[in-house]
This record gives sequence, C-alpha cells and structure tokens, in this order.
Amino acid sequence: MFRIKTLNNISSEGLDRLEKGIFEVDDDTVEPDGILLRSYDMHGIELPTSLKAVARAGAGVNNIPVDACSKKGIVVFNTPGANANS
Repeated sequence: MFRIKTLNNISSEGLDRLEKGIFEVDDDTVEPDGILLRSYDMHGIELPTSLKAVARAGAGVNNIPVDACSKKGIVVFNTPGANANS
C-alpha cells in the first residue's frame, strides 16, 4: 500500500483515480510515499525519508524544493495544461 499525503484540498475527482487498496490518501500521513499538492509552499518543510515522489496538481514547480528532492532521489511531477478544459 502506498501512503499519499495531501498538502492542499485536492478534488475528489482526482483522488478517486487512486485505487483503494493500493493507495491510502490522508492529509495527516507522517511517513508518506508520495505528496500531492497544489499551491502549498514546501520549501519550509523537512522532506520525509519515506518520500519517493511529489506531484503538483498544476503547472510549475516553484513551490517545491526541486533541488533538495533531486539530491534525495525524489521524483517531482507537475500537470501543465491540466486546467486547459476549464
């Protein structure tokens, strides 16, 4: 089971794509495998040792410490154009 921490409110339409039984999504997870966020500024938080990936629901990664993630082997994703249909 992969533990996913959310740092912002993420649409249930998006979270429903994470299959129950494979992903456990919670905003209080202490040792997450992944983090989902929108505009939350991660620069001031310590990266958990369990963290494998950070995904931004939006374009850009200016709110994510990409250099620190890269040094720790943490993959960073964003979703450019995700709101294009809005």
